[in-house]
Amino acid sequence: MARIALTPPRTLLNRIGAWYSRRTYGKVLEPGLALGHNGRVLLSYVRMERGVARWNALDPGLKHLAVMATAARINCSWCMDFGHWEADGLGLPLDKIALVPQWREHTEEFTELELQVMEYAEAMTETEPTVPDELAASLIARLGEAAFVELTAMVSLENFRSRINSAFGLTSQGFSEACAVPARG
Repeated sequence: MARIALTPPRTLLNRIGAWYSRRTYGKVLEPGLALGHNGRVLLSYVRMERGVARWNALDPGLKHLAVMATAARINCSWCMDFGHWEADGLGLPLDKIALVPQWREHTEEFTELELQVMEYAEAMTETEPTVPDELAASLIARLGEAAFVELTAMVSLENFRSRINSAFGLTSQGFSEACAVPARG
């Protein structure tokens, strides 16, 4: 149960946001409804997300694995649910995406670079980040500095998203049902 009412004031910004959300995602995103209680926060968040959508230095599949590993580490069910839906839209293999929460037990399913990206995402997500110098150096060497900066920013952004959604008490909104995510064993 959400800790904040998902019925924000019916301001013009919130009505436009709900229309856009239904048009783009098929339903109104609950994080938008929660943030809609503070128009300035919502508008700043939307501007940030629109800018982030234009980043392109990092491979989209690696970016998505980083986001999912971060959401899994924080245990944000809303982000995991939406992330599965996004993975389907990106054409990523859903059986592989479903393994992200337990990636350490399924290392044979991922490339060495994918494993490093998820390790980096988890290390950054610790309350006191625990990123080893060797891991950062290896990723910079493999990805380049621009993609490494983007990776770092994406993990930070997902920490922001997941922690907000978790604090609001938001849980799965049913996005993954639309893409037939395999059941966890």
